[in-house]
Amino acid sequence: MRNPFWRLKSLPWASLLQVAGLAVLLATAADLLLAQAFGILVQGLAGPLLPFLRLVMLALPLVAGFGIGALGVVILERLFTNLHIDTGTLWALVPCIVLVLFMKDFVPIPSFLVSVGYPQLVGSILGIFVVGKRHWRRW
Repeated sequence: MRNPFWRLKSLPWASLLQVAGLAVLLATAADLLLAQAFGILVQGLAGPLLPFLRLVMLALPLVAGFGIGALGVVILERLFTNLHIDTGTLWALVPCIVLVLFMKDFVPIPSFLVSVGYPQLVGSILGIFVVGKRHWRRW
């Protein structure tokens, strides 16, 4: 009888955790810069644009998650060229990113958009599978 957990044991978990760590590190740096720019922008805005700004703030966590997932796939393609990327590898990247985001919440770095949450999870899954489309299409 075939072992169903064989595929899980054969995935490159260490490399995927490195990819997730680098992606979250770069996203955190961009998050800090974006928070500074957003603070300056809000001070300069008048009242009429404030409702539009609230709508944008609803979509930003999803977009941030999409960016983290897409950045993870790009890093995986560019830096880890020796790894075979397929559907299983892309799915394994999702819990690695979530784990690194969860561990990042314990570090006392202020966070504007990069944190663990449902919008970031959905956005990262979308980012991983939209950017990695050519990898999950082949069997």
